[in-house]
Amino acid sequence: MKKYAAVWIAVLLAGRLAIAADTPAAFDWQRAPKLHQRELQGEQLSDEDRAYIAQAKQLFAQRQQQQSQQKGGEQIDWQRAQQLFQKSQRGETLSPEDQAFLDKAKALRQRPQGSNRTEPVGPATGGKDSVGLIPLCDLGTQKYKGEDGGLYGGGKNEPPAEHVAAAKKELAKIRLLDATGKPADDGKVVLLSVGMSNTTMEYSRFKQLADTDAAKSPRLVIVDGAQGGQTPPRWNTAPDNKVWQTVDQRMKEAGVSPQQVQVIWLKQANAHPTEPYPAHVRTLQSDITTSLQMLKKKFPNLRIAYLSSRIYGGYATTPLNPEPYAYEGALTMRALIQSQIKGAAELNFDAARGEVKAPLLLWGPYLWADGMKPRDDGLTWTRDDLTPRDGTHPSTAGRQKVAEQLLKFCQTNTFARDWFLAKP
Repeated sequence: MKKYAAVWIAVLLAGRLAIAADTPAAFDWQRAPKLHQRELQGEQLSDEDRAYIAQAKQLFAQRQQQQSQQKGGEQIDWQRAQQLFQKSQRGETLSPEDQAFLDKAKALRQRPQGSNRTEPVGPATGGKDSVGLIPLCDLGTQKYKGEDGGLYGGGKNEPPAEHVAAAKKELAKIRLLDATGKPADDGKVVLLSVGMSNTTMEYSRFKQLADTDAAKSPRLVIVDGAQGGQTPPRWNTAPDNKVWQTVDQRMKEAGVSPQQVQVIWLKQANAHPTEPYPAHVRTLQSDITTSLQMLKKKFPNLRIAYLSSRIYGGYATTPLNPEPYAYEGALTMRALIQSQIKGAAELNFDAARGEVKAPLLLWGPYLWADGMKPRDDGLTWTRDDLTPRDGTHPSTAGRQKVAEQLLKFCQTNTFARDWFLAKP
């Protein structure tokens, strides 16, 4: 599900790239995108397969250079453009010169040459405008496969009183910390994202909005730890694997330490679920439990984890994570929270009850709505909100919609605003 500058793969999959005349005749352009798809879905590839993908990228870059020359002699350093795009996706501020260069590169990629385009354009195609399911926040005491509604169960969208008290206690522990984790007036609070491609696409836009929000605390540092293709099993292989190394590098670039991470936003799903309900819900629950335990070990001052489930999957044109899996992912998040409330040892957050293994869990923004059918608060998902490539990843409009939901949550939610907002 990796999105960073994967334009070349969209071109190959669409079959719209006229292969350069000097491309090796034996090169299999069907194999290259299939391998890349497998890699994005979390599979481990052999060194030979990874080398094949690298060769495809190189040939694609050469073709792009040729196309640039054919379009009025314009020269674009596509490697530089990709690096700048990745920086902007992470919410980093570009210099005026770099932004102008990136805008030029984007415009050149989108320019038609005959029938060729580098990205599919237009809204998602296929799927349904509604799948007839009721959002969990609107379900109330009605039932879905034996489960009642409400983000916290029992038709309620607020945590029970005991969990509210526990949350307030943990929130009170969030304070400005220096790099060693000691309280300091000039310290920082780090909000980190954890998840896969949709998460990083949405969170990077949220970071852009939040970092320009005058109401945000100047001591809050927002770091995007989510990464394309990195579903829970990829996070859980080892605490020092490539996923965690990337998180460490991004934190280093942001000038913060693991001891300053006190809040996370986790939005996860497993790729290509096939198990029947509720087996796939339990599998994801187990996977995320392991992730939360690793997060607590990695970030000893982590206090709160806000959970969100997938956006609408009814427009999906691939089996990556369609309905009803996208909808039922919310039942995983709820099960995690309910399990913690019931005192599950593997999710214990209270030292008075034994070994602390996880942060306290709360709902973040609940993002699912039944396509074009408005939920009670008016949220909908249109075809324009999803990419035409697979109907699963958010488009620019979809990213904006999630980013605004997350920003509003941080600004106004009782369990978030105190650490997010600047002190009066």
